[in-house]
Amino acid sequence: MVARVPVLVVRCSDPERVARFWSDLLGPDLDRAPVGLRFEATAEPRRGLNPFHLHLTSNDRTQAETVERALALGATRLDVGQLPEEPHVVLADPGGDEFCVIPEGNSWLAGTGFLGELAADGTRDLGVFWSRVLEWPLVHDEDGETAISPPSGGFKIAWGGEPLNPKHHPDRMLLALEVGDVDAEVDRLVALGARVVARTDGDVELADPDGNEVRVRAA
Repeated sequence: MVARVPVLVVRCSDPERVARFWSDLLGPDLDRAPVGLRFEATAEPRRGLNPFHLHLTSNDRTQAETVERALALGATRLDVGQLPEEPHVVLADPGGDEFCVIPEGNSWLAGTGFLGELAADGTRDLGVFWSRVLEWPLVHDEDGETAISPPSGGFKIAWGGEPLNPKHHPDRMLLALEVGDVDAEVDRLVALGARVVARTDGDVELADPDGNEVRVRAA
């Protein structure tokens, strides 16, 4: 089995500032997470909900502590239509992108790290696709909703099923894979249901089964 570490690529107007925010907020937990974060510059404005957002847990610190620290580092409170009685807190990082701080005692994220989950918009087919791509088992598959976790546990990527949110291209967030043999990896992803969109400077852009951008590049 080849270990593949997915990278969440975030396009934003000030990547250095946003990267510093997440590094300061997550600290060593960022290095331990089974997903990387990369921030790239774009002039495109944020439009609507993103296809991905991060969930921070309160398994080893309180929700209030995390919210207070995030706000001190430059986050802002964000209204995405959440109800007043919902226990999670929605914030935006300095780039304007949403993330959630989950309250204490959440059973879904029990046993995960501070960076506990990447919540994604997507169909069941997309969850199955990424399970096969990363060779992470499905840990939830019910009513069109799916979730996968690395064999060692401690983190989840979850897809909410249909209906899907409106898409905005180019994708503000996307998953990327860095591999030794780009051509072989592209062939493998195509066999699993992706399609090639473009090749530029060693990077290959693909579309996943839901039409989202996926990038493969040399490690």
